[in-house]
Amino acid sequence: MKLKKLAMLTAAVSLPVMAFAEGQGHGIDKSNFDPSANPKEDFFQYACGGWMKSHPLTPEYARYGMFDLLRENARTQLNDLILGLKNTPEAKIQGTNAQKVSDIYEMGMDSVRLNKEGAAPLKPFLEKVAGANKDNLEEIIAWEHNGIGASFFSTGVGADMNQADMNIMHIGETGLGLGDRDYYLEDTEENRKLLAAYDEYLQKIATLSGFSKEDAKRMASNVIALEKDFAAHKMTREQRRTPSLRNNIHSIAELKEKYPNFKWEKYFEALGIPVPEKVNVSSPQFLTYLNDLFANISEEQLRDYLALEVIGESTGVLSDDFTNADFEMFDKLLSGKEEQEPRWKRAMAIPNSMFGEAVGQLYVEKYFPEENKKAMQKLVENLRVALGQHIDNLSWMSDETKQKAHEKLSTFKVKIGYPDKWKDYSAITIDPTKSYMENCYEASKWYKQDNYKKVGKPVDQTEWLMTPQTVNAYYMPTTNEICFPAAILQAPYFDKDADDALNYGAIGVVIGHEMTHGFDDSGRQYDKDGNLKDWWKEEDAEKFKVLADGLAAQFDEVEVLPGVHANGRFTLGENIADQGGLRVAMTAYLNSLNGEEAPVIDGLTAAERFYLAYAGLWANNIRDEEIARLTKSDPHSLGRNRVNVSLRNIAPFFEAFGISEGDAMYRPEEERVVIW
Repeated sequence: MKLKKLAMLTAAVSLPVMAFAEGQGHGIDKSNFDPSANPKEDFFQYACGGWMKSHPLTPEYARYGMFDLLRENARTQLNDLILGLKNTPEAKIQGTNAQKVSDIYEMGMDSVRLNKEGAAPLKPFLEKVAGANKDNLEEIIAWEHNGIGASFFSTGVGADMNQADMNIMHIGETGLGLGDRDYYLEDTEENRKLLAAYDEYLQKIATLSGFSKEDAKRMASNVIALEKDFAAHKMTREQRRTPSLRNNIHSIAELKEKYPNFKWEKYFEALGIPVPEKVNVSSPQFLTYLNDLFANISEEQLRDYLALEVIGESTGVLSDDFTNADFEMFDKLLSGKEEQEPRWKRAMAIPNSMFGEAVGQLYVEKYFPEENKKAMQKLVENLRVALGQHIDNLSWMSDETKQKAHEKLSTFKVKIGYPDKWKDYSAITIDPTKSYMENCYEASKWYKQDNYKKVGKPVDQTEWLMTPQTVNAYYMPTTNEICFPAAILQAPYFDKDADDALNYGAIGVVIGHEMTHGFDDSGRQYDKDGNLKDWWKEEDAEKFKVLADGLAAQFDEVEVLPGVHANGRFTLGENIADQGGLRVAMTAYLNSLNGEEAPVIDGLTAAERFYLAYAGLWANNIRDEEIARLTKSDPHSLGRNRVNVSLRNIAPFFEAFGISEGDAMYRPEEERVVIW
């Protein structure tokens, strides 16, 4: 867990959760509509335009949508929870979660101390880097990997894709300062400006850390040259979505033979773990490049790169000079934000991520009643039945593959609300006599060790990958599980006072979305046990690929900015899941009627309310800079496209709003793509 990432991570939390109760309740909020828009021409604008007008972008946001609204309301609640710990008896006892959460928050708020310390907390780390050379290369990289960042390459323990119940060490690519490889490889005027600004940023944080201007200039030049090479040898974003390309098991002997210029056994020993019997190399082409680099890199390049890695990963937990420089580069220039978040939001992000489940336990106790979990379990089963019906009705899939699909669906593990057992943070110490950075580093180191110690051991099926206070959900292919944290189970996603059509159009689609991920272009390659194993008949797989290619092409044709198109291949998994969620949730809703006629509420039919509820989830305003950045980096489509492009394949949507040939939202039947 990188220090900068730890500092910037803001788990999305929310308003009090409301239990779902089937039956007729309130209809949709019509103030969210744009009555001047025609739903047959631009459904997103029609469904969301009123909300967008009443929630304009403010300077601290690059994008502000329904997710952000919930997060902002919830941040205030979470801040109150954390502040409330300060005066409790537990907060006065060293070693309690209350003491740790309260103290690390207070340290983040202490701008006077942070600015007085300046770059001083960096000194021991930079002294360590100054001693880097070819002889201690493995030890210095292992030290850096143990809580600071992922210099040169990354390592982490996770499920073996061939034996998903066991953990294996994965060796992957390093990250890039600018995030995406295209910033370095595409020679455009915009990219040249970004690289020039990045060069200035690197020089700025180097001089803030005590290096001379001359040294800073050289350091920035060396780092950018290395990152350009990294970018040229990294996998594309589309390749990263192909599991088979990331699954390359090596014995230690094979690893040493293929990449001999790095002493792997020495590295693993320096990490503090036994040398594993085997590892997975997720990007062989990148490791081949690194093997050559390690033989030729100069010690000056090595030290310059490591020094700026340490500084760059730590900016969020240092003085205002560092955080301001980071904001100007990454938030303002890359995303278009005009001002930094207030300090309390940044300070709160640290305990909310560092002690996520401890904070989550407080959140659940106050905001997540047990009846919500039971209601959600029922709703999930309704969606599971509906997806099974869709599998049965597929015209393009053989009975043999359908049977296998049913087996996978029936074995989905479901996690709702919060973990059955909470993470133990007793080994993390928060000492206010030490610097903010050092405390964050020690916690980050603990997280890395907590991960590394799992190598060669069975996968913990009970572990959660999100905290309860996160407004999100996920599907994990290697455990074949779907997870819905407590915080997403709230209005407008999960509302006991809304009618069923709204709930199925919101949380129902979210459930269906996560279930469909088990059968998207990537998830479908894993079997019911989470192993990367082909369970499809060859002709069925080919038919799926044809359909998937058609859906990717629909998104490819969308121009998100002048001359910039959406990437339908990169976003394919999420687009398949959106479509599957929409179709399956509607079936589940119709099933819930038990043959009775759906009610009309506020002049809107149930189908109208269902699709309007779905569209409303993606209401947002967004800056052009953020559109450009997300198109390169986010596997999710932009909100507008998640509505307009996805719905143009769904016949019941056309029927609900009287959309026909000649309308912009209409797509001829022969051009529609329906997968699940």
